[in-house]
Amino acid sequence: MALRWPFPVFYPTARAAVVLALAAPVALIVAAAAPQAWIVAPALGGALLVMVLLDALLAPALADLRVIVPEDSEVGEPLTLTVLADFRTEAPRAAPVAALALDPRLAPGGRLVAPLGRDNGAWSAGVETMPTRRGTGTVDAVWLRWDGPLGLACRQGRRDLGAMIRVRPNIAPVRSPALQLFLRDAQFGMVARRIRGEGTEFEALAEYEAGMDRRRIDWKSSARHARLFAKEYETERNNQIVFAFDCGQTMCEPIAGLPRIDRAVTAALTTAWIALGAQDRVALFGFAARPQVLSPFVTAPREFARLQEAAAALDYSAEQPNFTLALSTLAARLRRRSLVVVFSEFTDPTSAELMIESMRRLVERHRVIFVVMADAELADFVSAPIRSEQDAAMAVTATTLQHQRTLVLQRLRRAGILVVEAPHQHIGNRLLDAYLAVKRAGSLG
Repeated sequence: MALRWPFPVFYPTARAAVVLALAAPVALIVAAAAPQAWIVAPALGGALLVMVLLDALLAPALADLRVIVPEDSEVGEPLTLTVLADFRTEAPRAAPVAALALDPRLAPGGRLVAPLGRDNGAWSAGVETMPTRRGTGTVDAVWLRWDGPLGLACRQGRRDLGAMIRVRPNIAPVRSPALQLFLRDAQFGMVARRIRGEGTEFEALAEYEAGMDRRRIDWKSSARHARLFAKEYETERNNQIVFAFDCGQTMCEPIAGLPRIDRAVTAALTTAWIALGAQDRVALFGFAARPQVLSPFVTAPREFARLQEAAAALDYSAEQPNFTLALSTLAARLRRRSLVVVFSEFTDPTSAELMIESMRRLVERHRVIFVVMADAELADFVSAPIRSEQDAAMAVTATTLQHQRTLVLQRLRRAGILVVEAPHQHIGNRLLDAYLAVKRAGSLG
């Protein structure tokens, strides 16, 4: 649809300001040399104003301005918005510049600026950004500015958009070639081949081969057949896996540009995809000061989208988490032994003590994995060179916090909780390894 501007909006350019600055000394010299010719000074200013007006009127008229906005995106993944502009007459002297006003979760500061390029007579620009939070972000409006033929004035047009972009959890690891190769090689679902023979459910007898575990040799069958046979076991299926997310203040703080909670969601959904293929049942649970989300158990890979929707509903909270209320609520709703994967972070001994007590009660009936991302900032402070008293104070404080953190994790391990601690870029792989180790151990039956 063509745009109709009721009155041309224009502004002087930097070139007009430079011309005016250069004309001022000339007018001053003329006035000093010939006072009777003072009229020259205002005449020069008036002439410049007329030239600016004429340049604005001669600028090409905008026919259409639109933005192609994707409906969906993923947090932490590149997002491209395409700006398209058409002019009724000849092309502008210089490349037009577009500016977008949008939700801060889509771009820092809520503003994007990009020059347009010309391709086959059409002006366009791909403006790339990266969403930093989940939820629904809006692209409110777009402005376009272009110069007149003399470069003394620029015209500006605006169009309101009101477009919505749903920013979903990041599942890029699920689409990775390495994981797809892993899925292709699986015998059932996604994890059978990797852990076949190490589960707890008897499957079959197979002739013993070098490299097999000798403890699995069936001596009675071997005696009957006069050659060695070993038992093969099948991994457990239909286990319940619950991913519990602390959505409190500390988990919502950014780490390498993205909130910890979003990195945790990506790791959890990757492992959930594997677990669904292994015929396990998966649910998500989110909490802060009170429980937020508890999804129903999903039983098949085709229902994975339901887990994505539940993860998208996990809200960012500025409150401190209530572990006692959250984990007791979760335990009351679990009717059978389950694997509970808790994603959290702690900053002080008091909150850590409450968390440990709640986790101890949970581990009495369930298998628990505690996932925490390594604090690279503390490590940097500890290893940083000491050049001042402030550096020394920061190093001592960081060392104390690091020691407290180590003690908390040791107490969790002594309580029978499997602790997964790794840098954020490796947390998904480490969690997947921990899940597969639990499956091998057969400790969920």
